[in-house]
Amino acid sequence: MFPVARAALSLSARGVQRTAVRQAHRKHEPNFHDQYGNLVLLGGASVFAAVWGYVFTGVGMEWGLSPVGRVTPKEWRE
Repeated sequence: MFPVARAALSLSARGVQRTAVRQAHRKHEPNFHDQYGNLVLLGGASVFAAVWGYVFTGVGMEWGLSPVGRVTPKEWRE
């Protein structure tokens, strides 16, 4: 390895080590995501399922969208 690259890697490694040590000694306070993250995720999933359930059942969507056998040609007019 080139000396410049080796020095850069060792500097970045030392910086990462310092950051990890600094964060390891800090007390972790729960933030919004720690407190309400799963609740928000479940709420969003239930709203998503309810809306799409309504769309698929309440709108009157007809399954089997192929027009074969349902479309009849109109009479030709000259």
